[in-house]
Amino acid sequence: MELILHSATILLFGFIALLISTNMLGKTQISQVTPFHFISALVLGELLGNAVYDKEINVFMVLFSIAIWTLLMFLIEVVTQKFRKARGFFEGNPSIVINKGQIDYNELKKNRMDLNELQSLLRGKNVFAFNDIEYAILEPNGSVSVLKKQDYNQPTKKDLNLSVQQASLPVVLISDGELLVNNLESLKYNEDWIKKQLLQNGIKDIKEVFYAEWDTDTGLYISKKQIQ
Repeated sequence: MELILHSATILLFGFIALLISTNMLGKTQISQVTPFHFISALVLGELLGNAVYDKEINVFMVLFSIAIWTLLMFLIEVVTQKFRKARGFFEGNPSIVINKGQIDYNELKKNRMDLNELQSLLRGKNVFAFNDIEYAILEPNGSVSVLKKQDYNQPTKKDLNLSVQQASLPVVLISDGELLVNNLESLKYNEDWIKKQLLQNGIKDIKEVFYAEWDTDTGLYISKKQIQ
């Protein structure tokens, strides 16, 4: 009876604490299972699971442990929001596994993925032929994002008797107020060009921009930082 009462108390308070922790840390704990989020979920689950059957662990110890772990995760989330370079370490980086219709063997090897696994993920996106794909990106959470070739999109341009243009990925030029020089140079543009484009949109400083990308079809997209 004592063990049952102890387990019930730990489960009740542990459940409430984990619910509060999840709400504080945001929806990414559920919707985007990156390696970092996966590890944090395992640790919290294991912590509560072990406490249920250990009489020497009381409610205060469980709540204290959850609070410390939640604080650590919260601080890491803040760091990844403030410092762009830290995101790759904690959250991982996307990998282009199919580039301009060609499978990138090196990227597959780097991500420990074989063709069968890639085909399985693609079928989950209703893509059954590599020939239909212009770009495929392996996301940090293990899913695949697909950009089909223009003539295989629905409705197809072939069906509408329209000219077919090569599909292209948007290029990120500014992220969190930081100019991505390498991406800019890949478009054969320089810093003067982007500053001129920003001025035309009433923006005097690159740091005023939260996000900007260039798309061949739609041109420059700009999202300014929100003043709080």
